[in-house]
Amino acid sequence: MKNIILTSGLALALGIFQASPSWADLKMGVAAEPYAPFTSKDASGKWVGWEIDFMNALCADIGEKCSVEEVAWDGIIPALQAGKFDAIMSSMSINEERRKVIKFSDMYYNSAPVLVGAKNGDKDFSPEHLKGKIVGVQVSTIHAAYAKKYFEPKGATLKTYETQDQVNADLAAGRLDYTLADGVTLDDFLKSEQGGCCEPKGAVPYDVEIFGVGVGLGLRQADGALQAKFNKGIADLAKAGTFAKITEAWKLTGKLRLPQAN
Repeated sequence: MKNIILTSGLALALGIFQASPSWADLKMGVAAEPYAPFTSKDASGKWVGWEIDFMNALCADIGEKCSVEEVAWDGIIPALQAGKFDAIMSSMSINEERRKVIKFSDMYYNSAPVLVGAKNGDKDFSPEHLKGKIVGVQVSTIHAAYAKKYFEPKGATLKTYETQDQVNADLAAGRLDYTLADGVTLDDFLKSEQGGCCEPKGAVPYDVEIFGVGVGLGLRQADGALQAKFNKGIADLAKAGTFAKITEAWKLTGKLRLPQAN
């Protein structure tokens, strides 16, 4: 009994026993390619965007210092599992397929998947109408999975790219007929000079099995304590109205579904 008391006292003195875990200098895995208006670099090379502002607010709320760790999108889950960073914060949708290998925080935004094509007034984007057409998608995305499930069996040809910017460039050049991607990021493209070629055809029917329940922070399966910490931070920001303020600052009000205060 005496040894137990002495050992416990020494542990407390050394700070081994803590009420909750603490992570110093958290690293957030972000896809290296631009994904405006959520994550991209400004002219000075600094990361900016709605998601970067969210990251800064979240980390301040939970009392952690966070930094961005760049990684290629198609290798982002293996990099997380290998311990190269602590969490994925790169507009990753929460679906059951991904939940088989990683866990997620609560949702921090959601937006509609939209099909975009040539500006010709043709708004028929049914799978049957896309027969014989070429649809460009970013590799390893929910949009690629959707196109493979719904468009390819009806005769569309899928072409995959490393980044959405590459998809957009080929669409503008006439080498693609359509692209399917996040409606908010495509809106940025459509407002650009390059995007003058094209128009939105519409939001595709929502398949929750593929698109999931929104975007969350991706975590290793063993990191339940960090998940709980992030979830509390997300709830705090929703209650404080921080999500609405960040969304208004990026002129995205009405375009995102945001967490609601409990």
